Amino acid sequence: MVQRKKVADQKQPAAAFDRREAGARSDGDEGRDNQLEVAIGRQVRQFRQQLNMTVVEVAKLAGMSRGMLSKIENGLTSPSLATLRSLAKALNVPVTSLFRKYEEQHDASFVKAEQGLLIERRGSRAGHRYHLLGHSVGSNHVVEPYLVTLTEKSEVFPLFQHDGVEFIYILEGEVLYRHGSSTYQMAPGDSLFFDADTPHGPEELLKLPIRLLSVILQPQSDG
Repeated sequence: MVQRKKVADQKQPAAAFDRREAGARSDGDEGRDNQLEVAIGRQVRQFRQQLNMTVVEVAKLAGMSRGMLSKIENGLTSPSLATLRSLAKALNVPVTSLFRKYEEQHDASFVKAEQGLLIERRGSRAGHRYHLLGHSVGSNHVVEPYLVTLTEKSEVFPLFQHDGVEFIYILEGEVLYRHGSSTYQMAPGDSLFFDADTPHGPEELLKLPIRLLSVILQPQSDG
């Protein structure tokens, strides 16, 4: 946690500054999550290395000891706002940029068994069920993992075609899977990774029921 200090703290000697920082963590805080401290430390180190500066050089400019800067870079202490301001000035970057790596972290998506979102997709009415297990949108891509269950044979098997790439892994059953002009007889443990822009899909259900994991990675739409 970033501690807010009075502006007057900035005028204290470096030694007192370091003693206050070193004691910032109480015994009760030792087991707490320090993701913020680690993220700030990594960002500070990255900026310092980009400037080809040593720990000693940056510490001197920021008015702190080499040991304190080392602790900050390794996420071992929770720097005050005054400390972050001093570091940002020494590195010639905005204070907010020191939080960049923390802000880049993404949430996790946990789905209990049989609770994935049921998605209507071509073929689902023919005994094909698609459960969406998560959804991640990055700066330039979309990732969608599905648990696909095929329980009934159908006369026509749809050929899917979409942007990006796809990975499938067979969990149960056997299927003859088509990708373009090629077919693959797949059993539990088999996997296939392919360009999803080429028509693809199950051509023959050899052993029911069939359960497979499908992970689709598509470029993020501008719209």
